[in-house]
Amino acid sequence: MLAAERQSKIVELVHRQGSVQVEELAQELKVSAMTIRRDLVKLQKEDVLLRCHGGAVAKQEVTYADKQTSCMEAKRRVAELCVSLVGKGDTVFLDAGTTTFEIARLIKDTPEIMIVTNDLEIAQLIKNSEAELFICGGHVQKSTGSMFGHYATQMLEDFKFDVGFFGAASINEDFEVMTPTVDKMWLKRQTPKQCRNSYLVVDESKFKRQAMTRINHLGDYTGVVTDKEFDEDETEKLRKLHVSIIR
Repeated sequence: MLAAERQSKIVELVHRQGSVQVEELAQELKVSAMTIRRDLVKLQKEDVLLRCHGGAVAKQEVTYADKQTSCMEAKRRVAELCVSLVGKGDTVFLDAGTTTFEIARLIKDTPEIMIVTNDLEIAQLIKNSEAELFICGGHVQKSTGSMFGHYATQMLEDFKFDVGFFGAASINEDFEVMTPTVDKMWLKRQTPKQCRNSYLVVDESKFKRQAMTRINHLGDYTGVVTDKEFDEDETEKLRKLHVSIIR
């Protein structure tokens, strides 16, 4: 395999998975780890990915359209688990994302609820329902339809929510929640603290993936709603970290 072909494959894997590890790439592409590290240095200089300890992460987030076609059945199953967590008259925060969009679709006809969101697609859906709607303004990331940044975070400072549902780009092996977008970190870190009950809602594909910026930890949520099956070691680690898993 030519170097250009190998590097193109690396970029494809990073964009599809969000992150890659040196050893995994070396094994898949049948070259040495040193060769992969040189490739990653070159690709970072070309501004197409970011190197991190042991591998690399995507430079940009996956687009909304790509997210909509990725693991949709799993996202719908996970969203269905969230319906019973919402009650009549609740004020609900829905983080930006395609999994939270599926939650919005399922709860939008709950009597007397108010939905607060930083997602343009969710806002459009709720606009055509009976639910009350409050949009969190701010800088719009056009590729994902989400609003974030200083003004978005500031607008939410005085809000209190009955329940909040949050998505994640990546969860690493230490069960830290990660994002490739630094400016999103502040809103995603602060808003769960303003919820009486906060839930991280993620399908299995988000686990064991690294991104550039740490948001918080699985233990910082009331519960984690997921379809992932954890092995014995992972289950014991989650227990010690006081993480509540809803499956």
